[in-house]
Amino acid sequence: MDELRTTTNEHDTTQYIVIKIGEEQYGINIAFVDNIVRMQHITRVPKVPAYLKGVINLRGIVVPVMSLRLKMGLEEDEITKATRIIILKNEAAGTIGIIVDEVKEVITLDNEQVEKVATTDNSPDHVNFVQCVGKCGQDLVSILDLNAVTIEKE
Repeated sequence: MDELRTTTNEHDTTQYIVIKIGEEQYGINIAFVDNIVRMQHITRVPKVPAYLKGVINLRGIVVPVMSLRLKMGLEEDEITKATRIIILKNEAAGTIGIIVDEVKEVITLDNEQVEKVATTDNSPDHVNFVQCVGKCGQDLVSILDLNAVTIEKE
């Protein structure tokens, strides 16, 4: 019985939803994903940062929605048929929706396929949105640090 336990712990796996932002692929730990919904009407909220697009009503719950593109310093979202809002549940930030260009697939990576990235702090405002990089076949998937993405800077 102990042998079985040690062999299963060697290859701990995590599932990630692979999304596209522009031409880049990013992974989101599936444990934090509550729902994926089609793009819908977003009600604007005044006097919030530009990347906070507003709120949506999701089955009676008001959910704030942010543009991942704008938060990362990229160009404005281009809404297409593939655009989705991913509803994330995070202990620190609560429930929040993020707009992504496309949801591609779900992948499973074990610890050997994931490597931490070296961070460089070039400025006081520098935030690293990528926690690590996963190797899925020939492709590399940047795994998002959801705390950096969803938490408001002081």
